Amino acid sequence: MSTDMAQIKAWNPEREFLTRDELINLQEERFLKTVARAWESPFYRKKFSELGLSPSDIKGLSDLSRLPFTTKDDLRSAYPYGFLTVSRDRLVRLHVSSGTTGRATAVFYTRRDIDSWAELMARCFCMTGAGPGDVFQNMSGYGLFTGGLGFHYGAEKVGILTIPSGAGNSKRQIQLMKDFGTTVIHVIPSYALRLMDVCQEMGVNPREDLNLRIGYLGAEPYSEEVRQRVQNFYGIRVYNSYGLSEMNGPGVAFECLYQSGLHLWEDAYLMEVIDPDTLEPVPDGTIGELVLTTLDREGMPLIRYRTRDLTRIIPGQCPCGRPHRRIDRIQGRSDDMFIIKGVNIFPIQVEQVLMAIPEVGSNYRIVLTREDNLDQMTVQVEVTDRVFIEDMRHLHKLREKIAKELKSELLVTPRVELVEPNGLPGGEGKAVRLIDLRGKSGEGGV
Repeated sequence: MSTDMAQIKAWNPEREFLTRDELINLQEERFLKTVARAWESPFYRKKFSELGLSPSDIKGLSDLSRLPFTTKDDLRSAYPYGFLTVSRDRLVRLHVSSGTTGRATAVFYTRRDIDSWAELMARCFCMTGAGPGDVFQNMSGYGLFTGGLGFHYGAEKVGILTIPSGAGNSKRQIQLMKDFGTTVIHVIPSYALRLMDVCQEMGVNPREDLNLRIGYLGAEPYSEEVRQRVQNFYGIRVYNSYGLSEMNGPGVAFECLYQSGLHLWEDAYLMEVIDPDTLEPVPDGTIGELVLTTLDREGMPLIRYRTRDLTRIIPGQCPCGRPHRRIDRIQGRSDDMFIIKGVNIFPIQVEQVLMAIPEVGSNYRIVLTREDNLDQMTVQVEVTDRVFIEDMRHLHKLREKIAKELKSELLVTPRVELVEPNGLPGGEGKAVRLIDLRGKSGEGGV
């Protein structure tokens, strides 16, 4: 979609349109303050001391590589208060991970941290054209999950009427859109696809019956093909959102009107992209693991945090003029990769193929099993209502087509199982796309 320069809006032009040199100077200043602040935490004081480092040894950004990486395991080992750099009476919020794959992790915020987070989200709303007069329906989980409150505070800061509908209750979500003229939505990608099915069940045509114009998708990796499906069905422009609870939550990086990569707010986060195996930096344009250092966090600064998210820095300047560099959509997680017959595969590769096939519905699942000491990959695919009532010959041809296109992309041939619409487990939370049963007696999601 084309964009007129006159449409470009900003919440904080002074910060959003710094020159590149001004931005780097600000990063340098904030980086040194962050290192000094981190020294106040029990975790980093111990970690630095083990390496023979003190804050005075770090002279600037050129010394970044001397500092250790921080991992989720570090957050778990120091749980609950080991990363704090302020007294507890200065804290106003905490978010805690579910801990389903291990010990929980906690992130703490001072009042200033909450205000800074809302400021970053306000930028994201404004640079996508949302503002006073819009009606924002936030279909993200609230509570300990950061997605709901991050968007909520940003929308209210901008002055947007906000409906905190939360996740779930799909028919009511659509009724709220109709009743209050919702124009902007925030939703995870898999639930956006689920709502498409519910709209059809209710006989609602979003392009004619609703007032939607902007959608924000994030919280789970998804392909460009999914974005196009959502845009075409709802008649809206969909913007990619990236964040993680360790870095506040949403608002770390966001697309502008040009939809050509996500601007990472570099006055708040220092960005590296590394090879996850060698831990060395990779050139711009090369896929690697995103590593982030907070530059404006009071209560719990993090240094060189390994996100495990795979992306690349997009070379060149965005036409919008912001100097904050862009990252590509998240390709998956370094720990999501699985190996079948010696081939490295990411779930998003499967999604890219499936969502480009019109007969495929809104849900799919990858199941890995081991049979006779050989790994097997089965892709279970929901198909549209129209396809499922076709004769068996048509379904057989579709199954062959899907298998052939998956083999072309993945270099291995999976089994393909066609499932009737809504035949796979769904819901309002993050989709479980991969189930690895190799060496297990029962089901388990990854």
